[in-house]
Amino acid sequence: MIIHSAPFASLDVFTLYAILRLRSDVFVVEQASPYPELDGRDTEPATVHIWLSDPAGAVTACLRVLTDPDGTARIGRVVTAATHRGQGLAARLLAEAVALIGPRPAVLDAQTTAVRVYERFGFVATGTPYLEDGIEHITMRRT
Repeated sequence: MIIHSAPFASLDVFTLYAILRLRSDVFVVEQASPYPELDGRDTEPATVHIWLSDPAGAVTACLRVLTDPDGTARIGRVVTAATHRGQGLAARLLAEAVALIGPRPAVLDAQTTAVRVYERFGFVATGTPYLEDGIEHITMRRT
């Protein structure tokens, strides 16, 4: 797998389409959570998209790193194609995201089934689990 990163303005239309398609396929269709997947944050100047592609160029996993108004980094939209799960792709993306973020504080809203993956990168659960679009999540922080 080949790892890539780019701000929104540098994404070519085919890569952008593949990223949005993967996110929609998993978050909206597979997880049966109709919600506004396109929330406007993808296009923010500070947002960086990180993705993995196979040798043929197909997007197999992706995430985005946002910057909240207080300067905290926010990792979101972490997704792996169903056909590529169990291969450690999310961990590769997270390693790249953590390196990009550096020493800045970071936050994410994890599906509770994925907490252990995020803990490997120094994230600690804060607060209590909550339902978002029918799926249990918990806020996690890394300082």
